[in-house]
Amino acid sequence: MVKSKKKSVLGDGGGLGALFADQGVDTSVAKDDTVRDIEVTAIVANPYQPRRIFDEAALNDLAASIKENGVLQPIIVRHAPKDGQQYEILAGERRWRASQLAGLTEVPAIVRKLDDDQMLQASILENLQREDLTPLEEAEAYKQMMTAMNLTQDQVAKRLGKARSAVANLLRLLNLPDEVKTMVNDGSLSMGQARTLLGLHNKRRIVPVAKRVVREGMTVRQVEQLVNQLNEQAQTVETPKPQSAYLEEAQHVLEDKFGTKVNMTRNRNGAGKIEISYLSDDDLNRILEVLDISMD
Repeated sequence: MVKSKKKSVLGDGGGLGALFADQGVDTSVAKDDTVRDIEVTAIVANPYQPRRIFDEAALNDLAASIKENGVLQPIIVRHAPKDGQQYEILAGERRWRASQLAGLTEVPAIVRKLDDDQMLQASILENLQREDLTPLEEAEAYKQMMTAMNLTQDQVAKRLGKARSAVANLLRLLNLPDEVKTMVNDGSLSMGQARTLLGLHNKRRIVPVAKRVVREGMTVRQVEQLVNQLNEQAQTVETPKPQSAYLEEAQHVLEDKFGTKVNMTRNRNGAGKIEISYLSDDDLNRILEVLDISMD
């Protein structure tokens, strides 16, 4: 199997190697590594693996390649803490799964010493190299990264070389109902469409509207128009629009900063108010974090 060139979700902010180095974890294959053949039945999937979806067709293609060429790049494992006779995968779960499909009884592997924290962190970071991450898998990886490594959204964005707004927008997808998340994961609903649906004021309408979007094959622009129409219909009191180009621009800037809907109103005397929408307690905590406000 020839290692394919991957389009990583990581940016230019230090890269995966730097992140692993920060955590004291090495997932690269060094010249002095000892490679051994381990029975596939003695290996178990990584319990901390963020990845949940494995493309069956791609696995079959990989299995065919392994039948022809063998496993040319060893997987990386550790001894399972609860059973010293088993090994947990750190890197290479697709190769392990495809090897089983190919009928192999053993796979080449490198055994590393990792504790649970290192295993979790390395699994998340290694997973971010994949080119076929769904938006929700990427969001879950960011969330796990924040929790496991005690990082803020801004710190995650800087370490990965990504815009904070890009990380925030992905994390917002985790607020979608499970049924809509499934639509995103299977590709029937795009990230842009899903993000737009989060703008519905009546959250109970997200699922039926999502089904309509898929059924009618709407574009993101059409979804935006539909969401705006539904919100206008649901309003019992009309929300005043920003009364100047300056206020309108300020509203857009605030929406970009907080990654959510912001309403600004002003009376004749120049006084006004700013309303910042949030979708859940987690989303409120995210906004407080942006404001650098701690509730401890």
